[in-house]
Amino acid sequence: MERGQPAAATGPRPRPGELFRLASRVYLVLAVGGLLWIGWQRRTIPLALFLPPAREAWIDVLAGLGAAAALLGAWALARRWLPIAAALEERLHETLGPLGTGEAWGLALLSGVAEEVFFRGAMQPAWGYLVATVLFGVLHSGRGRELLLWTLTALLAGAMLGGLMAWRGNLLAPMLCHVAVNAVQLRRILARPAPEAP
Repeated sequence: MERGQPAAATGPRPRPGELFRLASRVYLVLAVGGLLWIGWQRRTIPLALFLPPAREAWIDVLAGLGAAAALLGAWALARRWLPIAAALEERLHETLGPLGTGEAWGLALLSGVAEEVFFRGAMQPAWGYLVATVLFGVLHSGRGRELLLWTLTALLAGAMLGGLMAWRGNLLAPMLCHVAVNAVQLRRILARPAPEAP
């Protein structure tokens, strides 16, 4: 391996559809757990938590998509100036294994909705903005220097998503932001060519 090249991922790559099936189950449990937590806290699951009044929905849509653009722009700068960002993308590319376009879109939707229900809809009101943000970052962690960058970007994203929830009082903007970021990033990471064997 030449200097400056990311290390190849260790272990076998998942079979087609395997990651999506596992992730679907995990995100379903996370979403249901979040909804039960919300119901227990509020004694109901209010529709207003997910949808703002129709006359204000445009604010949430613009806020969510604007925050997504800001996060994606920050990542583009990181990719340009930090070599470790390319190593992280390569690691994620290897870890995700074969994933079809529909599965990538589904994974973006499932992860964005489930994580927002749990972290911003249930945890943030119960335990506070800081705890929800830090635990969101911890969820996005792993071994290796490049995964430390993933954790730091998740902390930044979690802070922004939590801020959207605190400002707007509903999950529409955070969900739109989260789904959009995940969709763009998954599509781009999966489009990377597989590294050549040494």
